[in-house]
Amino acid sequence: MESRSSSAMAADIVGDIQEFRQLLHYAKRPRVQSLLSSHISGLEKQAATAAPEQKPKMDRKVAPPAVTYTTLTTLSWDQDNEKVKIYIPLEGACQEKMVADIQSSSFDLKIHDVGGKNFRYSILQLNKSIVPDQSTVLAKPKRVIVSLKKTDLGDWQDLHKKEEKSKAPASDKENPMAGIMEMMKNMYDEGDDEMKKTISKAWCDAQSGKLGNKV
Repeated sequence: MESRSSSAMAADIVGDIQEFRQLLHYAKRPRVQSLLSSHISGLEKQAATAAPEQKPKMDRKVAPPAVTYTTLTTLSWDQDNEKVKIYIPLEGACQEKMVADIQSSSFDLKIHDVGGKNFRYSILQLNKSIVPDQSTVLAKPKRVIVSLKKTDLGDWQDLHKKEEKSKAPASDKENPMAGIMEMMKNMYDEGDDEMKKTISKAWCDAQSGKLGNKV
């Protein structure tokens, strides 16, 4: 059987990366986000090694490299009756190099080119709704301040909306974790040694993170 070309393998990996990024966008649990982020990083490294070694022709269009982000996990927050403020310690952030997607129940902040790295912080489901056009993101010398205007006056118990416990067993569609783990298992079974090593490391890291989480 003729082996597949390295360019075809690279194209498949790029497709996997895009699909896992979609899963990461919908993931809610930090452990799942960490698992997917680690796996995406491994796929990006694999895509780089799977690319053809020969130099591309001058007239060939080369796709720009995928932008990678480091997830920001250290922060503090406070609130008053009208606003919630999130303080992200990050020295060197530039206002012009930040992109914020603020919705009524979520926000996604991307901070580019800070010491040669890109950073990201997002909350997929806020505790309560906000007013996007009255919410702001401001870069300071040593930190980034996210100010979210509350739709309704009052206190928030947390930044994230707490999940409601289901009385009936959740289906795969209702339980994203089950679908993700099934996909990871299939990729492990069908993958090469490098793929299996990457998935095993991501799983171990996720398990260790679970045991080390602080309340």
